[in-house]
Amino acid sequence: MTVPETQIRTAVQDDEAALAELDRATWSTLHAVMPAPEPGAPFFGERHVPGDYLVAVRGGAVVGYVRVVPPTPLAAMAHVRQIQGLVVAESARGEGIARALLRAAMDRAREQGAVRMTLRVLGHNAPARALYASEGFVIEGVLPGEMFLGGAYVDDVLMGRSLLG
Repeated sequence: MTVPETQIRTAVQDDEAALAELDRATWSTLHAVMPAPEPGAPFFGERHVPGDYLVAVRGGAVVGYVRVVPPTPLAAMAHVRQIQGLVVAESARGEGIARALLRAAMDRAREQGAVRMTLRVLGHNAPARALYASEGFVIEGVLPGEMFLGGAYVDDVLMGRSLLG
């Protein structure tokens, strides 16, 4: 069986229903710190606009996304971009889509003049941590027991990398 080519592009408003469904379908305490999204809840909002997202599309369907934004509105941090969400549909996992989204996010950040990329990942999310490490992210800090999820305290792991060179 041939897997259709995956294309990565900037999200548009028309992606909202597909992204909301993807969020509901993939929600897990492995990676989510917010409560599970409610059916019918909007995906985009005042702080989450389509232009902040890159989406992976395969066979006409959205199969993943990454959100890349400045970590704060401070001018002193204008050179930094932060990944604030990376999701791939169960049916598309293991096909390199998360890696392609991550690389596209770094390319977009460089185009915006960023020289550094950061992210936060839950300590128990070994698959995500391994992906980020394989793409040059290093652990820059750990906040032990920072999150209480699913009845357990979970570390918040801070990772980053240079976008230069």
